[in-house]
Order: sequence, then C-alpha cells, then structure tokens
Amino acid sequence: MSVFMDLNLSYTTDKSRLQSLIETAAHLGFSTVALNYVFEPMAKKKQEIPSPTPINDLIDPLPVVQGRSRPIRVLNRLTVVMSDSSHFAACMTYDVDIICISVTEKLPFFFKRAPVSGAVDRGLVFEVSYSAAIRDSTMRRYTIANAVSLVDTCKGKNMILSSAAEKPLELRGPYDITNLGLLFGLSDGDAKEAVSSTCRSVVLHAETRKTASGIIYTMRSCSESSCQQEAPPAADCEAPAAKRARGHLTE
Repeated sequence: MSVFMDLNLSYTTDKSRLQSLIETAAHLGFSTVALNYVFEPMAKKKQEIPSPTPINDLIDPLPVVQGRSRPIRVLNRLTVVMSDSSHFAACMTYDVDIICISVTEKLPFFFKRAPVSGAVDRGLVFEVSYSAAIRDSTMRRYTIANAVSLVDTCKGKNMILSSAAEKPLELRGPYDITNLGLLFGLSDGDAKEAVSSTCRSVVLHAETRKTASGIIYTMRSCSESSCQQEAPPAADCEAPAAKRARGHLTE
C-alpha cells in the first residue's frame, strides 16, 4: 500500500483551523503532512525567521490515518520566498530540498532544461500546489499551463503535488490529486509518485543533510563523571577503542 504525503499545509495561528486541516488530511488517507511556514526576506528590514510551534502544542493526540492503525506524521517546513533576481540560483547552488514554483500567474521567465536537469541531478524536487486553482478560474488556467510547461521541461521526474491548503475544503484525496497530475501531463506512474514515493525522497533528502550523507550519526559516550558513579558503565568506558560505541547506522 502506498504511503501518501502532502508536504504543504499552510500554517496559520488559528489553532482550530490547523487542527481541522490535519484531521481532514488524516481522514483522506495522508500518512504524512508538513506545516509550511513562509518567510519573505526584505532587503532593508531585519526580520526573524519564524520558529515552528511544537506539534503537541497544536494538536494532541494526533488523528489516526484512514485505513491505517497509526497516527498521522506532522512535519515542519520553512519556505523562503525569493523575489530578487540575484536569488535565482536555487537549482544549482542552494542547499534546499524543494523548489516551489508560483504557478498561479504568468511567469516572467521560461523553464530552461539545463538548470532544471541540474536540480534533478542534485536530488531537488519541483513542487506544484493546486489549492489556488480551486479558488479562482484565472488561477486555474495559469496553474494548468505552467504545470504543463514544467512537466515538459523536467520530463515528469522529481515533481511533487501538494495542496498549500488554507482550509479543509481545499484538500483533495490522493487519487484525485493523481488525476490532476494526469491533467498536468504526468504519466500515471509519475502522478502517483508525486504524492507518494517522491515525497518520501524529499523527506529523506532533508534528513540526510543533517547527517553524514544519511549513513551514520554520532552519539556521545558516557562522561567521566557518570562512569565514576556507576561501576558497569566504567568498565564499558575502559574497553578498547575498537569496542566503544561510535554511532548507529540509519536506514
């Protein structure tokens, strides 16, 4: 069974609305969602990057995913809005996971195959969000046209489809989103991956940036004070270096 994800639920300070979003996503069958905090830097104004609110402070307990016996997984995401021309190097330079294209308006540029292919080679994905297309017919027309152009440039690879929903009514089920992907020009397989396996790859890509390429992570061994307090740990600490715990493999 596929694990479906929506990596873009718009964060709001309205706690009840946010709870409804998460509960609706779980009811629709999404195993993982991400709350999206948007930050737009301004050149002449000092700003603080928003800090995510602990999930347990927003909703507790987490709702159980429809058709599964486990609660939904809620992640935090930060989106930095790049509006200056000097910032348009995300494909080849920036250490990011997702490049979100604003597809609801006429774009002032054309998608170029070289930088898009470079981003794909680096493991980045391109995101198309659909909720704005539900609200307005003009946005719907631009969303379809821009998404088709992006799919043609990246050949349907490394793309995810998300909602960017602000209200529960703007959320759609995974199979409805898959059908929307077909409208954008994705193949049946790529459309399904855009809400499942490619999303999982994004999460793993984000996690591996915190570790040694996702292979190992380090753990502190017992300190000298703790070794002196308890006899068994002291014996462990005096063991040969080859036998001391240095880290754990990750999946």
